Amino acid sequence: MATAMTLEPVKKKPLPAGLPREWYESHNRRLKAMRLAISLLDSGTYDARRATNRKIRTMAVRTGIHRPSNVTCKLVRAFIISNGA
Repeated sequence: MATAMTLEPVKKKPLPAGLPREWYESHNRRLKAMRLAISLLDSGTYDARRATNRKIRTMAVRTGIHRPSNVTCKLVRAFIISNGA
């Protein structure tokens, strides 16, 4: 018999102050790419070759995430590859 597992949302902490702007941009890009990669994996896209820019951007629209850039799409594919699928 399987039991339902409830997860509580992660409490957000403020980002550290005083770092260069590029660090914040990179950090937010990685978070966005990770959210998209998780959504794609949950929807059954386990192969990075099938995760086209179009598919990634469609998933972004479906999940309410702003349109990702080409760099973010590339990072999403890298996360899917590192997942080991």
